[in-house]
Order: sequence, then C-alpha cells, then structure tokens
Amino acid sequence: MTQITDYYPAETFSRLKAFADQHETPFLVMDIATVQRSLEELRQNFPYAKIYYSVKANPAQEIITLVRDQGCCFDTASVYELDKVLGLGVDPARIACGNTIKKRKDIRRFYEKGIRLFVSDSEADLRNIAELAPGSRVTVRILTEGDQTSDWPLSRKFGCQTDMAMNLLILSRELGLQPYGVSFHVGSQQRDIGAWDAAIDKVRVIFKRLCSENGIHLKMINIGGGFPANYVKPTHDLSTYAREITRFLQEDFGDEMPEIILEPGRSLVANAGVLVCEVVLISRKSSTALNRWVFLDIGKFSGLIETIDEAIKYPLYCDRGGPDEEVILAGPTCDSMDILYEKYRYTLSGDLRIGDRLYWFSAGAYTSSYSSVEFNGFPPLVSYFV
Repeated sequence: MTQITDYYPAETFSRLKAFADQHETPFLVMDIATVQRSLEELRQNFPYAKIYYSVKANPAQEIITLVRDQGCCFDTASVYELDKVLGLGVDPARIACGNTIKKRKDIRRFYEKGIRLFVSDSEADLRNIAELAPGSRVTVRILTEGDQTSDWPLSRKFGCQTDMAMNLLILSRELGLQPYGVSFHVGSQQRDIGAWDAAIDKVRVIFKRLCSENGIHLKMINIGGGFPANYVKPTHDLSTYAREITRFLQEDFGDEMPEIILEPGRSLVANAGVLVCEVVLISRKSSTALNRWVFLDIGKFSGLIETIDEAIKYPLYCDRGGPDEEVILAGPTCDSMDILYEKYRYTLSGDLRIGDRLYWFSAGAYTSSYSSVEFNGFPPLVSYFV
C-alpha cells in the first residue's frame, strides 16, 4: 500500500482529502502551493535558464495564471492554447509555437498574434513559416535516441536527424528566417540522465559545424522537458538532474554557453494533483480466479490515458485496511481497451468494498487535458484548485 508521506506532507494530503470528501467522484484536485514550490525548485536548480511552461500538461486557467504571474513563458502547441494564454493577458513575446506539425492558417494566426519563435523539423513546414511568418526566429528539433528510455517516449514522430537539422537551419537563413537554435526532447518522465548528455553532444556538433562552415551563429538550445514526476518507479531528485545537465552544457560549451530554454510540463504540475475515484464493482472471472477485477468510475478515456501499455504507474492509496491482495484495475466504459493495469499488479485491501474511494497521487499532469469529451456519455474530468 502506498505510504502518503512518501508523496505528500501529511498536512497537505489531509487538507486535500478533507476537500475531496465533499465532492462526487471522479475528479482531480490540484494543490496550487505544490505547483508554486515545483516552479521555485526548477528556478533554483536552473537559474540560467528561461522557463517555457508546456501548456498541454495542464491547461487550466489557474495554472497558466500562476505561471504568468511568476514571469515565466509558455510553450503552446495549437492556436487554441495560444488563445487561452493570450486571453489571460500574457505578452506574445513570452509565447512560443512548439509544435512541428501545424496548418498553414495556424502559422499565420500565430504570426498575426505576435508570436515570433517557431520550432520546425521539416522543409515543408519551414517553407510555410517563411511564407506566413516572415523574419521569425526558428529552432530545429532533432531526434534523440535516449527518448526510448523514457516512460512516455516522444521521438520518431518529432525531430529530424543531425544532417537534416543543419540543412534546415541553413535553408531558414536563405528563406529570410532567423536560424536561432536547436531543440530536443529526451522523452517525458525520463529517468536516465545520460539521455541529456547524448542529446547535448549532438547539439554541440551542430553549433560548431554551422559556425565554422556556414557562418551561422546559433544562440539558443531548447532542452525541452522530461524531468520526472514522483510516480511508482524511483527517480533522482531534480537537483541531481540539474547538476548533471549543467555539467554536460559546461563541458560542451564552456564560456560560450548559449541561451537555454526549458519546457517543463509534467515536472511542474504532476505532483500537485490527486485524482479521486470510486470503486464501482468488484468481481472475479471464475469461482477459482486468483485475482479480483476492480472497476472504477475513471479509466483511460476520462483522464488515465497514460496507462496505455501501463506506461505511467501512479501511486495509489485507499483508506480501507486489511491484508492486501493483487488486483486488476479497469475503467467503467464499454470498451475492452479500458483496462488500466493487468500485467503490473497493484495491491488493495482484501476487504475493499464497492463505494470505497481510491486516490491516485501525482496525477496533476496529462489527466484533465487528456480526458475525453463524451465517450459513453461520461463528462470531462472535473478539476478543483485549492
């Protein structure tokens, strides 16, 4: 059974639970003070970096407002995120378009709204940016092999090989854009610090060759996000990641350190969220089955999409005492894909009953934003902020 104090101060969870007991499940409750502490920790450990919050992790107005008031910037992936951030009074100079896959009309919309920093990884997209957002700064995203060691990989779909990245940056200058830097992402919930070392070394080669061979002086490295949240699998603390990443940068760039951008999402908001659900049904598939199936009022389509392939394993807590037994956890919808954990076995009390509440810790990222609109008629996941 998960120990509360491994994830939250006792006072924090007591306060969140007191609030949760007054509301009908399922829902997400976010502790704003925890988000604030995560942001402060990131700044303390990366004092030289600019923070661009990855809005997709949790696009709630309360989170955006907090990040805005702390003077941070925003990484947006769509015009819808752009409109939400602008609608909360954020200066366009503090916003980047971070998606490498975008419609022509959306590029124009970003540009018309004052956005001048774009990420690309293909010639077609780069030419669209040159035509519809002339003179903008461009970073090119590279592929990173280390992404495959993360719990939620982000490569293959995004980025390009080193040689192509250099060609695109050269082309961007020819098209009248500003070749500004190189971007990468080592994968979400990345626990292998070496992934950043390999990626930064690739970036060093690009910077050096473009400068010596083409006279292009890049000014920025966007090292993305990837810093892990506090799930079941152990990780280093943020200070360890920061110390090693800083060392990698210093070894490769020395006194010529370029501007560094971070795009945290999960690491800022995940630990602040507790997802609360209820046991709907407990059953066995035969009279001799060893494991119970525990069906919950939340599943893959209502916030727990990152349980696909059992990739993200959230700490799970229940008040019910008694000897623990292994269970299979599933959601409430009439879709056979809506099984949360079958290979990885959580343990819950053998005395667990229908109507008991379960608390998923570190659930503040990619839960409410992944929740479906109306699958099986279930409404989107409700979020509360305390």
